[in-house]
Amino acid sequence: MGTNLPLLQIMVMAKLDAGGTLQRLRNRYRLVVMNDDTYEEVVTFRLSRMSVYVALSTVFVLLVGLTVALIVFTPLKYYIPGFGNVQADREYRQLKYRTDSLEKQVNYQAQYIDGLKKVLNGNVAVHLDTTRLQVPKEEESSD
Repeated sequence: MGTNLPLLQIMVMAKLDAGGTLQRLRNRYRLVVMNDDTYEEVVTFRLSRMSVYVALSTVFVLLVGLTVALIVFTPLKYYIPGFGNVQADREYRQLKYRTDSLEKQVNYQAQYIDGLKKVLNGNVAVHLDTTRLQVPKEEESSD
């Protein structure tokens, strides 16, 4: 029975520590808010560690719940990448590409029309190529 004694002591101490932790959570503390000038008590709270833990956990859960509700039930969800309408995004991209290509085509046509107007009005300065080319003479073949 002497060999079981240390094991029994460890189990009893574990139970006491668990009870001690629970007891510390339930111990009551007083939080007093005082006026610094007159030392008059303004507010007094009786708290335990457990009540502070429960209050902070409740506030955390409420804030997370409100944030999730705000995102789910309002248009804010469309600002989250990948959450919005993917098909509409693809269509917007295709429309943007098509609009850009049409703008380029309109610019090219405007340049072409301006060039034609200049040629028809005679406003184009003609640069003649005056470089003499040396073309070899063709040999006559008897084929």
